[in-house]
Amino acid sequence: MDGSETGWGRQSEPAPRWRALLDRARLGGRGAEHPDADHRAEEPPPPPEPLPRRAAGTGWTGRAQAVVRPADGSFGAEPAYRAEATYRVEPAYRVDPRYGGEPAYRAEPAYRAEPEPRAEPSWRSEPVHPEPAYPEPEARGRGTASVESRYALLDGGYQPDPAPVESRYALLDRGRYRPETHPAPEPAPPAPGHPARTEGYPARIEPARIEPARIEPARMEWRAPEPETDLERAAGVLRRELGGPRVLAFANPKGGVHKTTATVLAAATVGSVRGRGVLAWDDNELRGTLGLRAGSARHARTIRHLIHDLAQIEILEGATLLEHLDDYLRHASDGSYDVLAGEESPRFAQRLDQFTVKRVLELLRRTHDVVCVDTGNNVESPNWRTVMQAADQLVVTTVPREDAAFSADWMLDLLHEEGMGELADNAVTLISCPTPGRTALQDDLERHFATRTRAVAVVPYDPALETGSSIEYHQLQAETRQGWLKAAAVMLEPFAR
Repeated sequence: MDGSETGWGRQSEPAPRWRALLDRARLGGRGAEHPDADHRAEEPPPPPEPLPRRAAGTGWTGRAQAVVRPADGSFGAEPAYRAEATYRVEPAYRVDPRYGGEPAYRAEPAYRAEPEPRAEPSWRSEPVHPEPAYPEPEARGRGTASVESRYALLDGGYQPDPAPVESRYALLDRGRYRPETHPAPEPAPPAPGHPARTEGYPARIEPARIEPARIEPARMEWRAPEPETDLERAAGVLRRELGGPRVLAFANPKGGVHKTTATVLAAATVGSVRGRGVLAWDDNELRGTLGLRAGSARHARTIRHLIHDLAQIEILEGATLLEHLDDYLRHASDGSYDVLAGEESPRFAQRLDQFTVKRVLELLRRTHDVVCVDTGNNVESPNWRTVMQAADQLVVTTVPREDAAFSADWMLDLLHEEGMGELADNAVTLISCPTPGRTALQDDLERHFATRTRAVAVVPYDPALETGSSIEYHQLQAETRQGWLKAAAVMLEPFAR
């Protein structure tokens, strides 16, 4: 080669550093090494370079440039040169694959320091809305790693940004939040082998679950009605519709048998339950006392004044009729019933003929639902017979005395003879007790009249009635009011609907 390394006849250049390393490897470490070499051996060697071609250099475009002094001519000794930054590899240098003169020896370090893979967090920011969880790819070079706590991540300098909490309105816009009808699905369990997602995760925001109110079906439980008491049943009868105006005639030819008392208390009892439309008429042509014992004396008008103006009143209708008729009526202190007082003059009896009594009854039927008539003692008078013929219910009043009972029994026989047997059979016998206690005669009278009339009612004794003064219904004893309530219900029961 004529001392040329390239074979082109050029002056030989000092061998590069890789030739010195190659010679040292062949000689087994013989020869003195430069002190700088030991100093450089401590530093990590630079990456090796490919060997240059010994023949014609057609495949490379750059070569090492020698910048050191030439070695001396002594054989076997290490050339004394200073290893400095002696060469510079140009980026276009490459090895010709046809070169085979030198063995492909590359001095590499005992290990290769690989770059540390970037530590990736073992968790991901989960979306706010629940979605199926998919396994994350494993970190390169780490395999299946254990779950790292949030504190370990923070110590390593990694602070993930918290996942933004989306508002419920944003979820509604995407159509994923349907608390009213579709509850959110449960998240899918983690894949096998995937680390559990429990620690180090931000709190999962679950959508509010609003369950519709559960409407229980209505339960209808049948309960047997409690038995109705006698007083409740009696009051219910008096409140019912009667199918039209009804006339109740209180009769007994004998005086002193509580006809007037029974008329007033019957009207007061029915009026206290119904509230209106009840009237008591004193039709006793021989100076009756009903006007004195019932009602207020706001005026002195009686049946005589009404008959005098009867022609002008009969032609009226509705509220006008009630307004004009009220000028001839008296009222109870509590306003529960009205009173048509009788005339005190005995001469007036001649004017109460059959035709006039019918006209008065028809007028009262137009304005009241229940008309209680206190009849006289003369069974032969046209007035008495007219009332009996127009009555819807006959009430036979008596006291527990033989003479009073005999008079009542005789009147029933008379009604059968006059063709009013049906009225007598459907009558109600009312026994008033003038004294406290119960006698054996009372039991006999109840059994007897139970065979002659439809029903028998007994009203107890009350000291407020013994004086014969004005009757105040609410001042009576409770037992007396209850007795009259049952008695009045028996009288109107056939008509109650």
